[in-house]
Amino acid sequence: MRLHNRKRRKILINITSLIDVLFLLLIFFMVSSTFIEQPGMDLQLPEAETSTLREIKDLVLQIQPDGVMFLNSRQVNWENLKAFLDEEFQQNTEAALILQADKEVKHGNVVRVMDIAQQVGITKLIIATSDKK
Repeated sequence: MRLHNRKRRKILINITSLIDVLFLLLIFFMVSSTFIEQPGMDLQLPEAETSTLREIKDLVLQIQPDGVMFLNSRQVNWENLKAFLDEEFQQNTEAALILQADKEVKHGNVVRVMDIAQQVGITKLIIATSDKK
């Protein structure tokens, strides 16, 4: 019996399209990635013996559902809220008022606090919220 020796064909894989896909992926990741950038310049500030560190402390007003209010951990009521806000704001006129009102507090009370803050002269008002889970 005689066996025929057939010529085997060489199998060639065309990888041109695979290279194209790899380059597209590489470009996609380069464009969509974020780079950490250090803002500003590295400065060596001059020293002074009379320099003071100034701390800006924000005012925090907490309103509980039952109407009890605390201004920077000091309990206040509607009658003395304006006086205490004015006193605290005069000590630090760059401070912002952070309003932490419970979600059960009436909208009218929040608006009332915002009005009192505007009367005192507070221009920065931050309404605190929590992350939605």
